[in-house]
Amino acid sequence: MINTLIGDIGHTGVIVAFVAAIVSSYAYFMASRTKVELSGDDSWRKLGRWSFYVHSAAVMVIIFTLFNIIYEHRYEYYYAWSHSSNHLPVHYMVSSFWEGQEGSFLLWIFWHVVIGLVLIYSSSKKKVWEAPVMGMFSFVQLFLTSMILGVVIGDLKIGSSPFILMRDFMPDTPVFAMDPNFVPADGTGLNPLLQNIWMVIHPPTLFLGFAATLVPFAFAMGGLWKGKYSEWIKPALPWAHFAAVSLGMGIMMGAYWAYETLNFGGYWNWDPVENAVYIPWLVLVGAIHTMIAYNRGKSGLKASFILLIASFILILYATFLTRSGILGNASVHSFTDLGLSGQLFTYLAAFAVLSVALLIYRWKNIPTTEKELTTYSGEFWVFIGAIVLCLAAFQVLFTTSIPVYNSFLGFIGIESNAALPADQIAHYTKFQLWAGVAIAVLTGVGQLLWWRKGEKGTFVDAITLPGMLTLLFASLVIVLSKMGMLHETMDNPKFIILLVASLFAVFANLSIILSLLHKKVTLSGGAVAHMGIALMLLGILFSSGYDNIVSQNTSGLVYSREFPDEINRDNVLLWRNTPTDMDKYTVSYHGQFQEVIGVPGYVNRELLWPTADPYTSIARGQIKVGDKIYFEAGDTLEMYSPENTFYEVQYKEREGDKVFTLYPRAQVNPNMGLLASPDIKHFANKDLYTHVSSIPDPNEEKDWGELQEYDLAIGDTIILNDYIAVFNGIERVPQVPGVSMAEGDVAVQADLKIYGERKEYHAHPVMLVKNEMVGRIPEEVADLGLRLTFLSIDTENDKFKIGVNASQKDYIILKAVEKPFVNLLWIGTLVMTVGFVMAIVRRKEGKSTAKSKTKARPTVPQETRRQAA
Repeated sequence: MINTLIGDIGHTGVIVAFVAAIVSSYAYFMASRTKVELSGDDSWRKLGRWSFYVHSAAVMVIIFTLFNIIYEHRYEYYYAWSHSSNHLPVHYMVSSFWEGQEGSFLLWIFWHVVIGLVLIYSSSKKKVWEAPVMGMFSFVQLFLTSMILGVVIGDLKIGSSPFILMRDFMPDTPVFAMDPNFVPADGTGLNPLLQNIWMVIHPPTLFLGFAATLVPFAFAMGGLWKGKYSEWIKPALPWAHFAAVSLGMGIMMGAYWAYETLNFGGYWNWDPVENAVYIPWLVLVGAIHTMIAYNRGKSGLKASFILLIASFILILYATFLTRSGILGNASVHSFTDLGLSGQLFTYLAAFAVLSVALLIYRWKNIPTTEKELTTYSGEFWVFIGAIVLCLAAFQVLFTTSIPVYNSFLGFIGIESNAALPADQIAHYTKFQLWAGVAIAVLTGVGQLLWWRKGEKGTFVDAITLPGMLTLLFASLVIVLSKMGMLHETMDNPKFIILLVASLFAVFANLSIILSLLHKKVTLSGGAVAHMGIALMLLGILFSSGYDNIVSQNTSGLVYSREFPDEINRDNVLLWRNTPTDMDKYTVSYHGQFQEVIGVPGYVNRELLWPTADPYTSIARGQIKVGDKIYFEAGDTLEMYSPENTFYEVQYKEREGDKVFTLYPRAQVNPNMGLLASPDIKHFANKDLYTHVSSIPDPNEEKDWGELQEYDLAIGDTIILNDYIAVFNGIERVPQVPGVSMAEGDVAVQADLKIYGERKEYHAHPVMLVKNEMVGRIPEEVADLGLRLTFLSIDTENDKFKIGVNASQKDYIILKAVEKPFVNLLWIGTLVMTVGFVMAIVRRKEGKSTAKSKTKARPTVPQETRRQAA
């Protein structure tokens, strides 16, 4: 039965939110006009505020209805069917909410609502900024809500509704022609790569950064609009810090998701979608530096306007790149085109034209300082740092936009086949590495000059100790690398320069932090953030520049001529239960495991009898972890993710006693092929990164050898595929998993004990008499490459016929990489975040202090002021 009520409520909410955004933006625009302010008429501002409240309430209704559609499995709606399924746990239902374009737009809209309400509340006493800032917020919300409006006027489509019914989305599908009320029993599910906890928290954090970027932009636009060219800096600066830390954390969460989930062996692949969010973050950080410079030295106001406008426009450009379909096959992360490319371009163009035109119109009125900046001035190095950040962003932007150039040239009738670089990592790294060096040096020099008041003698004294420590530690690292502490000797000049620059940044900023501890901790927020970035650079240097492939193929064999050279060269073939030497480890593969709800860890697949429902299995024996028994034989088990298989790989150090086990995950997806996710062993100084590169195709029938038949008496011993097996007899079984037993049906199973290399195996092939027909259920021992079938019983001679097929043993092809000091990257991310938070707290404290000083200032009577005038 199709329930259209919930969808009607959601779509009505979208229309109300859209109309309320129009009213709010217009009312706030009217409230921002100078004449209205002078008249003291507050009605327009109140109308704008209450309209935004209505807009916010409508957005919450939309969110509730869309999640309800997903949670209640209402597959009559296309969004629920295409992004969720019956067996998704709740936290992955949350992920499926924003997997589609419409849901991600709604997430962005939601964060704007939250931030807008905070801004309204914080400006309730001081109303100067509410109208211009919230006017810009409402105007942005107008565009964003139009993206999910889902209204078609003739040939014009405005937005894509998440509340469209399946029968309306796919009207030509035959099933809907036969039955318009058809509802699918299950959805297509969430992309398997997104079924990861980081995909529950990464998108909200990233979109919070997107949303927060609007705040400093809105303040800057409000300052230009109202002619308050410098007053906007102080209220905007904490928000700029907040936007930078949210966006930065969102980017790094995505990097960790890639590191933990994807199998390219890294955290950053210079994919166009990754670049699209990295570019505005760099520019935003540059804007923060120029804003701080203006706060201190009254220089850099025009640069602050330019960079803040650029950062917001680049956010919109990133949205256009990733959602318009223009990237095509250039990115594995981009959304498909929903027919919104024109609307997205309008959104981008509207704010680009509006902001740039207003900046040009007000340019001559923006105050500048005549103060000359010297090379020993902290502000000078802040500007140099902002320039380096922008140059780094421009290099990435220029290359990432190649598909846009092609599209534009094609639009005007010029054919262009320009392509992204074949080796994108090498292309970007050759410039970004030097940008990293420059940033590291500038974070050290700039901070020392900033806090030493630009005095030459003081600066020389301040730089001496960090410089000496840098040379000492850099020399120590290089010597240790020559002694074999790294698998490669550190002799690459570029990497040595980056090492020296990053170490200098760490020690220079550490010296600032220590010198400020006795004053006020929050004063050192900038130094903490800069030290975090330096640690990140060190982590990137070692984990990417000196990673070590420990799974080198030294056998001299080519696994398959169909495989690329990299798999044949950098992977090791592991036969099941056969130890193999790999670098300093002895590695062995011990079978396939799955997740069972209610059982910690993983359960050996040999203990699971599959049923017709892939999410249900029957226990073939006791399932226990340690001494605790979770299920008995015959119990019905619920599977967590039956499409995922975990491969048990045991590592043992050949020159030590360390033994540990990893469970890399893989699944064969019908649409995406082999999807492999790594398992990672974390050490203090490195990560051992392990993933499966190839497995036997589970959908292909095994190539079993010729059936060998054995007539056995109880106690007989035979040799099966080089393994000793003992026949212990037969027994009647009351129930057979997956078979409904009726009165008169009989099932018996044979019991064979097989002695493998590592353990004993019990095989129980079943012979079943049902409805006077004989059926057989063979037992497969995957570890040994055997399949046993109970063929017949010779009651006269007390003999039992067992059939045995042998096959190639199970195997995996494995890649393992050591990533030295990758922890420095994640630690640096946390340190940088702490520094940004400290900076936000400091700005808030400074604001409170300024307010208290204003209140404490003695009041001069009005008449006295007139006489003084």
